[in-house]
Amino acid sequence: MNSVTRLISATGSDFKKFSPMDLKESIRKSEGRVIMGQHLLFDSKGLVRGVTNSEVMFAFGADMVMLNTMDLDVESHNLGLQGLSYQELKQRCKRPIGIYMGCPKKGFSTADKNKLYRVEGMLCTPNHVEKCVQMGVDFIVLGGNPGSGTSIKDVVDCTRWIKEKYGNQLFVFAGKWEDGTTEPVLGDSLANFQGRDDKEIIKKLIDAGADCIDLPAPGSRQGISVDHIQELVQFIHTYKSGTLAMVFLNSSVEGSDSDTVRLIALKMKETGADIHAIGDGGFSGCSSPENIYQLSVSIKGRPYTYFRMASVNK
Repeated sequence: MNSVTRLISATGSDFKKFSPMDLKESIRKSEGRVIMGQHLLFDSKGLVRGVTNSEVMFAFGADMVMLNTMDLDVESHNLGLQGLSYQELKQRCKRPIGIYMGCPKKGFSTADKNKLYRVEGMLCTPNHVEKCVQMGVDFIVLGGNPGSGTSIKDVVDCTRWIKEKYGNQLFVFAGKWEDGTTEPVLGDSLANFQGRDDKEIIKKLIDAGADCIDLPAPGSRQGISVDHIQELVQFIHTYKSGTLAMVFLNSSVEGSDSDTVRLIALKMKETGADIHAIGDGGFSGCSSPENIYQLSVSIKGRPYTYFRMASVNK
């Protein structure tokens, strides 16, 4: 593990050797400079004909990509993959690619139809998690898309049974950074007035086995400040050594101008998080390439950004 190359310096040939826990260690070694892009699959083939949004985001400085709304049952529903399987996308990108899985809310029924996409295809179920293991997925992210009704307790429960069964075979991200209408997101100061202690929630997630805790980015969600998130990140890093933290720039702000992304990036950096993610709320299933690039330059500077952009074939 000590010989693992840090992610911001890793090449395609390095990634081939990474186990899930190697990837986790490579992120830790990168000292808060890892960029993750989010690729929405259900409604668009992508920004550029002939290449996927994942490839575009890696070309503009992302170190990792998370696939959102991936239907693990019906491959033809994943328009953003342009006919590729997960393994074929990985072969093209030569970078870590994970899958976002919605944790079923209590009492979920397949009768709960989503007009936009087939939600049951992306749910965290034993069958889907096993598929991810067999596919060799680099990491999974547990949460609940806006409007899903997923609660933090649902995320804790899914984290627990996954890690009990698979342990270090899966690199698991867990938390809540969106859908604040169901309940306050982690880091929302309003939770205190409702009698919720977010540090206790984080304890439960880490005790359940979560490798990385997901939090909203200051400046992108209503009422989320640097101080609140910084305090939670420090708690994550000290409660259990080696646990990572991710802050997520979304809530449609990822579709703003690059100057806004630059300002939020500096706030994200101040939190002390290990991973800085940007959402898919732009056009055609991802943030604009310019905003991926700006986040990368603001977090890790031009040299490491250019390295990521140019090192795909090394």
